[in-house]
Amino acid sequence: MGTLRFSAVEKANSRYPQEVKFPAGKTSEYFGVNVFSKRKMQEYLSQEAFASVIEAIDRGTKVDRKVSNQIASGMKAWAVDRGATHYTHWFHPLTGATAEKHDAFFEPSSDVSVIENFDGGNLVQQEPDASSLPSGGMRNTFEARGYTAWDPSSPAFVMGSTFCIPSVYISFKGDSLDYKTPLLKSIEAVDRAAVELCNYFDKSVSKVYIGLGCEQEYFLVDDALFNARPDLKLTDRTLMGHSSAKDQQLADHYFGYIPMRVSAFMREFEIEAYKLGIPVKTRHNEVAPNQYECAPVFEEVNLAVDHNQLLMTIMKRVAKRHNFKVLFHEKPYKDVNGSGKHCNWSIITDSGTNLFAPGKTPRTNMLFLTFFISVIKGVFEYQDLLRSSIVSLGNEHRLGAAEAPPAIMSVFLGSEMNKILDELEARVSGKKMSPDEKTELKLDVGKIPEIMPDNTDRNRTSPFAFTGNRFEFRAVGASTNVASPMIALNTIVASQLKEFKNEVDKLIEKGVKKDEAVFQVIKQFIVSSKKVRFDGNNYSDEWKKEAEKRGLSNVNDVLDALSAMVADKSKALFSEMNVLTPRELDARLEIDIEKYTKKLQIEARVLGDLSINHILPTVYKYQNVLIENVKGLKELFAEKDFEKLAGTQLASIREISSRAAMVNIKVNNMIDERRKSNVIDDVGEKARMYADNVKPYLDEIRYQIDHLEMIVDDEIWPLPKYRELLFIR
Repeated sequence: MGTLRFSAVEKANSRYPQEVKFPAGKTSEYFGVNVFSKRKMQEYLSQEAFASVIEAIDRGTKVDRKVSNQIASGMKAWAVDRGATHYTHWFHPLTGATAEKHDAFFEPSSDVSVIENFDGGNLVQQEPDASSLPSGGMRNTFEARGYTAWDPSSPAFVMGSTFCIPSVYISFKGDSLDYKTPLLKSIEAVDRAAVELCNYFDKSVSKVYIGLGCEQEYFLVDDALFNARPDLKLTDRTLMGHSSAKDQQLADHYFGYIPMRVSAFMREFEIEAYKLGIPVKTRHNEVAPNQYECAPVFEEVNLAVDHNQLLMTIMKRVAKRHNFKVLFHEKPYKDVNGSGKHCNWSIITDSGTNLFAPGKTPRTNMLFLTFFISVIKGVFEYQDLLRSSIVSLGNEHRLGAAEAPPAIMSVFLGSEMNKILDELEARVSGKKMSPDEKTELKLDVGKIPEIMPDNTDRNRTSPFAFTGNRFEFRAVGASTNVASPMIALNTIVASQLKEFKNEVDKLIEKGVKKDEAVFQVIKQFIVSSKKVRFDGNNYSDEWKKEAEKRGLSNVNDVLDALSAMVADKSKALFSEMNVLTPRELDARLEIDIEKYTKKLQIEARVLGDLSINHILPTVYKYQNVLIENVKGLKELFAEKDFEKLAGTQLASIREISSRAAMVNIKVNNMIDERRKSNVIDDVGEKARMYADNVKPYLDEIRYQIDHLEMIVDDEIWPLPKYRELLFIR
């Protein structure tokens, strides 16, 4: 076994769960201790300051600058009590990760001493520069001004010794440079449109909230093995590696016993999450070996997005203490299931009514149907935009691989809801209804089953499924900042709700009664969106053919899929809803394309280096062993016996020579194509060159190396193999 691989495997196999001191007592006793919650605000803020913050949280108003110093003083006092020495505006730049610049609370005083200081100016706004963060051409790197501004709707928290203030991030000219700014705008768009529509049925509704629960899938790998795999270290996935004889075929890992070492890791990251108010509820083994899932309770969408980003950070930090690495890449290992992030999404009124849950009366069920069909129509109308919000180089490996939803956007409803929509379509006509017809229709609508999860099975192959009182966007990748799909989904649904109301208003203006107008628009939406409804096997080839007949798009190419975000239709949508400007959309497309290109560039460079400096020298070394063996046989045996005795070795030598030569040729060809691509200035053209001319070599080179792995002596193979990466306990 290669020295590096031997030491890594030996070290990995010697691991034992470390002793971790968990907090005594109930979870409720330490849940949220590191969060500046409303209860702590009441303790540390004046009545005036507390009222100002609560108004900002509940109504979206701006915090009065006059009381910002009071708020900052109370925040600092609490943070210092929790051990904080520094503060930062914590934000979501367009890298997909989070960013922070730490400043100490102290300031020099007139003499040699220092004083602790944190005023309203530090709280409300900062200028972190951050000029090297991606902007998509909205500012030059020599133009340093970028501003972060406090987002009161997401509570501040202490992480380690740093007081973190959730913030938006914008340019000097006011362009959004982050995910949070358009997310907040999309939430406002849904709130405006939903409240207006709710008031048709319930005048008491004054605000709606968007709920989100993110099921997070991930892999664990021993850090010794991780460090012995340069491809994992630098690209988050294995660029080579023959499949293990046993992997997930028996499904014995799925929902199975959680190994002690993994369980200790899970327990510690859950405790750290609880301290930050992240309500992690569920944990279990996933189907692939060393793959797991955790899921929180539903939260308001802005907070849920913040918490998901925080959770991934916590998991990485805690994993180090357990000698693990966490892999959030959508497809770190070939031929086993990849990882997604299922986003469970709902809309709830300020009175607590879930608008995707059927009620007990015709009126509440009309409200339910209105929102229900508006979402379905939104998915149909903007299927390409939804797809663009979740595509990436990593997710490209996962989607449509008979383990995850395909690139075709469809909606699963279940037999019960499909039946209800079909009956509504058949019964509602454009003609004026008689009083008896309207009464009968209302009675039927009032009979919609109250508890939906029990009325239909789930469809795990659907990219967008109705699961009883929420919609589940299952196509989202594990590493994605979920703000991206939430921005798209919120904006799309806000637009459809607005369109629904406009259509009803037009009918009312023509003299149609309100209830009848609502039914007619529901039918209109049912008919126009029917093609996107599908309850069958999304993995099947038959569905691809059927989807094509229906006119649904199936865009597998990442670059083509990304282009949907700047289509005229998308730009009009985001502008109308006041979420993103055309300039901001163009910038985001450029950033995503550059990210795709750079990741491909890194993968190509890593694979080339591993091939030439690790794999081929090992292959030649083993080939020389075989050659010496053949020479010895030739010396010992007569010609007539030699061919028979040395046939296997000779065949291996020939195959090694052939495959090694192919690796060398293809690596050099890949390098040439990369050089040609790198001199291209146009971002889109360069990305296309990488996708068409460089990317294919990754699979072609891997194919040869994976076969060589099965020939070369296991003792000298330099990299940990799949059977070692996937089955560490």
